[in-house]
Amino acid sequence: MAEPVPRLDAAGVNALLARAFPDAQPEAFPTVTRVAPGRVSVVSRYRPGLLRPGGVISGPTLMSLADTCAYALVLAHVGDQLMAVTSQLNISFLRGAQPGDLHAEGELLRLGRRLAVCDVRLWTEGPDRLAAQANVTYALPG
Repeated sequence: MAEPVPRLDAAGVNALLARAFPDAQPEAFPTVTRVAPGRVSVVSRYRPGLLRPGGVISGPTLMSLADTCAYALVLAHVGDQLMAVTSQLNISFLRGAQPGDLHAEGELLRLGRRLAVCDVRLWTEGPDRLAAQANVTYALPG
């Protein structure tokens, strides 16, 4: 199977996300840092409000970044399709995400006409110490 070719670069995806979510606070919104064939990298800057009791980044924060990363991955490869919607998100929490910038790496597992299936890995300490891994499916407008 041929690798999917991105239609947008990181700046293009960030601009599209800013247009789609005009009320989002720029300092709190994740940033796409890299787009490559079948892949994106996203970072969410650390803020103390992301912590849950126990001093680790909260599960809802990790789930939100996994979904945002998958959305950015889909947009990077299909272009201006803002009506792509999450149809499934399954996440496994592997260890507590320590305070720090939260990174996500998304990979397209399948890009079809109606569905995009993505694998997303999240970490704060390094990609060799994953905090969570998610499988996210997006329904594409037809």
